[in-house]
Amino acid sequence: MKYRETIASYQRLREQPLWKLLASDRAPVLIGLLQGLLMESDRRLGASVLHERLQNQLDALNADQLDVELPRTAQAYTAYWLSQGWLERRLPEGASEEEYELSRQALQAIRFIAGLGQSAAVATESRLSLVMQQVAQLAQQTEANPDARLAVLQAERARIDAEIAEVSSGKVAALDGKRALERTRDMIRLADELAEDFRRVRDDFEQLNRRFRESIIDADGARGDVLDRLFNGVDVIGESEAGRTFQAFWDLLNDPVRSGQLDDALEQVLSRNYTRKLGRGERNFLRNFTATLLDRGGQVHDVMQNFARSLRGFVQSRGFLEQRRLNQLLKQAQGQALGLRDHLRPTAATGYVLPLSASRLRSIGQWKLHDPSTHYVDSTIWWSDGAEISLDSVGDLVAQSEIDIRSLKDDLYFLLGQTPRLSLGQVLQQRPARQGLGSVIGYLSIATRHGVVATEQRETVQWTGGDGHVRRARVPQVWFVKEKRDELV
Repeated sequence: MKYRETIASYQRLREQPLWKLLASDRAPVLIGLLQGLLMESDRRLGASVLHERLQNQLDALNADQLDVELPRTAQAYTAYWLSQGWLERRLPEGASEEEYELSRQALQAIRFIAGLGQSAAVATESRLSLVMQQVAQLAQQTEANPDARLAVLQAERARIDAEIAEVSSGKVAALDGKRALERTRDMIRLADELAEDFRRVRDDFEQLNRRFRESIIDADGARGDVLDRLFNGVDVIGESEAGRTFQAFWDLLNDPVRSGQLDDALEQVLSRNYTRKLGRGERNFLRNFTATLLDRGGQVHDVMQNFARSLRGFVQSRGFLEQRRLNQLLKQAQGQALGLRDHLRPTAATGYVLPLSASRLRSIGQWKLHDPSTHYVDSTIWWSDGAEISLDSVGDLVAQSEIDIRSLKDDLYFLLGQTPRLSLGQVLQQRPARQGLGSVIGYLSIATRHGVVATEQRETVQWTGGDGHVRRARVPQVWFVKEKRDELV
C-alpha cells in the first residue's frame, strides 16, 4: 500500500539533520543561537570568533535564569552541532584556522521556522501574475508553428502600441503602493531563496567530485570512462550537467549589460516612496542583492575550479593507483571473510594478541601542591667599590664605539697630495684600518660625499683586524680623486 512507502520515507527523513533540529527538545534555543550567529549577519566565522560569540550568548542566557539549562561550553556545543550535521567545517586555503557555517539542512529548518511567524498571505496577486507570465512565456517559446508564433507576437505588439499611445497622452497606469509592496516582498523572498540555492549547488559539486573519484577507483580494467576523459584533458566537473548549468548562470550573472540593467532596476525600485514601508533588512537585501549573488556565486565557482584541479591532480600524480590498490585489498579481505563466516565463529580465538595503549591513572590526592615559600631568593644587596675611570679610558671607549672620521679624512688628504686617484683597496694598503670594519665603513661614507661611486662595479678589499687576522669584504667601487681633496679639510 502506498501509505507504507510514505511512512517509510518519512522515517528516513526523521533521521536527517533538518528534522532532528526541528524535533529537538531545545529547538527554540538552538535555532535562535544558530540563526543569530551564522545567518543574520555573518555567514562564516572562524573557530575562535564563533566560540567567543557563542560563549557570550550562553553566559547571557544562563544569567537571565530562563527555563533553559545550557551547561556545556561553546566548544562542546560546536562539536555537538557539527556531529549532528547542523554545522559545516572547512579550512580555506591560506587560512590560519577552520571556518564554520550552517549546513544546508540547518538553513532550511531555520527558514521554515522563521516563515511560520510571517503574516504574508499564502495566495497573492503577484504570485499568480508571476505564474501566469511564466506559463505564457513557456507556451510562446515552445511553439513550433510559425503562424501561431506570429499571431502571438502581433498581439504583443498591438498591446505595446496601445500602451505607448496611452503614455503619450499622459495616461500612466502605475501600481498602487499596497500592491507594489506586496510584489516587492514576494520578489525579496524569491531572490533570497535564489541566493541560498548556491549552498545546494556547492553540495552537488562535492557529491559529484566524490562520485567521480569513486568511479576512478572502482573502474574495472586499466582505464575507466572518467579516467580516459581526464587523461584527454576534459574537465569532467565543468562538462557535467551541474557544471554546465552553473556556468550558464555564472556567465549570465557576469554579463555587464544584464547585471547593469538589474542594478539600475533595483535603484529605481528603492527610490519609490512605497519602499519606505520595507524593513531595514529588506532594503539592505535589495541594495546588496547583486553583490550577494556575485559573492556566493564566486564561492561556488571557486569550489568547482578547485575540485576540477584537485581531480586532475589526483589522476596526474597517480594517486588513484594507490587508492585503487587499497580498495582491492579491502574487497579481497571482505571476500575472504565472507567465505569463512560459515566455518569460523566471530567469537572464536584467533591466537593473536594485540597490545593496547594504556595510561597510568593517579589519584588527585597524590599530587603535591607547589609551595612558594620553599623557593627562597636571596635579595641581599652588596656594596661595591667604585670603578676607577680616567679620561684616557673614556676616550678609548668613545674611540671604540664611534668612527674616527676626522683621522680618515686626514689620511685621505695626505695620500691625495701624492696620487691623483685612489680606490678604497689602495687606501687600505697604505693606511691600516685602525678601527677594523668601522674604518672601512667610514671610508665608504666619506666616498659618498667627497668621492666618486661606481654602483655597478665591485671591489674586494682587505685589512688586518685588531686580533691580527686578515679580513676581506666585497664593496661598491669608490674612487677618491684629487679634484675633491680640498673638501676633506
